[in-house]
This record gives sequence, structure tokens and C-alpha cells, in this order.
Amino acid sequence: MKKDKILVIGACGQIGVELTLALRKMYGDANVVASDLREEHELLKGTGPYVSLDVMNKEMLHVLIIRHNITQVYLLAAILSATGEKNPLLAWHINMQSLLNVLDIAKEENIDKVYWPSSIAVFGPNSPMQDTPQHTIIEPTTIYGISKFAGERWCEYYNHRYGVDVRSLRYPGLISYKSAPGGGTTDYAVEIFHEAKENKKYTSFLSENTYLPMMYMPDAIRATIELMEADASKISVRSAYNLSAMSFSPKEIAAEIKKHIPEFAISYEPDYRQQIADGWPNSMDDSLARADWGWKHEYDLEKMTADMLKNI
Repeated sequence: MKKDKILVIGACGQIGVELTLALRKMYGDANVVASDLREEHELLKGTGPYVSLDVMNKEMLHVLIIRHNITQVYLLAAILSATGEKNPLLAWHINMQSLLNVLDIAKEENIDKVYWPSSIAVFGPNSPMQDTPQHTIIEPTTIYGISKFAGERWCEYYNHRYGVDVRSLRYPGLISYKSAPGGGTTDYAVEIFHEAKENKKYTSFLSENTYLPMMYMPDAIRATIELMEADASKISVRSAYNLSAMSFSPKEIAAEIKKHIPEFAISYEPDYRQQIADGWPNSMDDSLARADWGWKHEYDLEKMTADMLKNI
């Protein structure tokens, strides 16, 4: 049997660090090559091979894939929603070209599987807000959402046209204590824990009743690996699966934190990110992921809050 060799691009980001460590545990340290433009993340040091890589340099990427006999690629490099609005053309260029580079090499080298994350940012103000269905009106209003929606179409195209086994999830907001978030609209849900522990107060950049779909990082990592481990015959969605665990507002997460830190206080000063959040779903219908490959979330708000406060 051919040995799997995995390349994680963007391994030092919020998802990348924990995904790389989980994959190394499964496949063996030497069989998971971590790569990023940045310096190697502290948590990755000494756990396996690390390569400095610019995914925009297609030739360099191609050589790396051949040299390491890569069979699976996880492409996590991206400019996220809030950061993307500051430089839309750069965000479009990086988010699109990185994906096209990987898909093209995957087609040429017959790579077994490619993973690329999408996001709830593909939805817009005209999508149903409650239990947003898998197939619905998709009219994103941020450059991040536009690039993710276009990327979903490219993934499906490369699968149907060239047989590239590419898989994707529409991540909700992700919450983790191990690595910092990277400039997304849901980052408040990570910041609030740090501020609660350090200063007993937090000023939210979203209003108190802004509901957004969220997920604790251990669930997100598990969902990603379970999707990639699923038999290809079970994957009915080649654009990106809706993925869900919980939905809450800043007011609700603050109330949950107060159970652990009674003196914690929250105030609200909505900024430009409020407008982004207002165009996103309040909750998601991920019944296809649950039916196709058996997705089940483990963490709700209560369980996640306790774990976050214990570990920060």
C-alpha cells in the first residue's frame, strides 16, 4: 500500500497548527510536512518537518510536492474576512491563485486528495438567516466571501472535469486557545476569553444580540479529518459542506463566562465588522454532512466555555 505523505500549507495559522499536530498523531510525524510563509509556530517546533513556502510560487510548490512524494494537500493559507476588506484585491489574488495553483498541480500529479476550507462568509444578506440550507441563495458581500464562493465553484469544477478528489467545509466561527485567530469577524469569541481572564472586562466589536454559527476547534479539526478519511463514494457535495455545532451572541457567551468569573463585565462598541456579521447566517443546517459521512459535534457553549477558561 502506498504511504500517505501530507502537506499542510498555512500550517502556522489558527486551524493549521492544531490540524498539523492531529495529522502527525495519525500518520506519523515524518509523514506530515508543515509549511508557511511565517516562522515556524512554537507548538510545531520539533514535531516534524517544516518548510518555508510561498504558495503563490507555483513552481516552488510543484517541486516541493514532487520531492516529498506528497499524496494529500491541505491548503489553509488565506486572507480572512476583516483583513480582506482592508485590501480586497490582494485578498482575492491570494485566496484564488493559491487554490488554483494547488488544484492544477493536483490534476497534473494525480494527488489523492485535496482539502480546502470554505466559510459561512459565502452567504449574504439574501440567504435565509436561520438554519441556512446547504443549497440556497448565495450572494456574498465581502471579498473573503466572494473568493470562497468562487473557490467552491473551482473545487467542484476540478472534481467533475478532471476527477480531482477535493473536499471542503464551510467553517463557522472557530474558537481555540492554542493559536491566535487571523483577522476574522468571529474573532471576538476568542478575544473575550483572554480579556475575561486577564482584565475581567471586554468591549465587543459586535452588538449584543448578533448571533453567528460557531464551533470549538477540537470539533473543527475532527470534522476536517473525518471528511478527508471518508470514502469518496460518501461525498455528495464537491463544493463545500455546511458545518455546524452551536450558535450564540456576545451577550450569551458573556453570561456563560460570568458563571465562572462573576465579576466579568462586557460592553459593546460595534465597528465595521458588524456590517459583515449582519450579512451572515445566525445558524446553519448541516444535515447533509451528518447524513453523508456521519458528522456529530461534541462541544456546546457551556462545555466549550469551561474548557477555554481552564486552558487559557
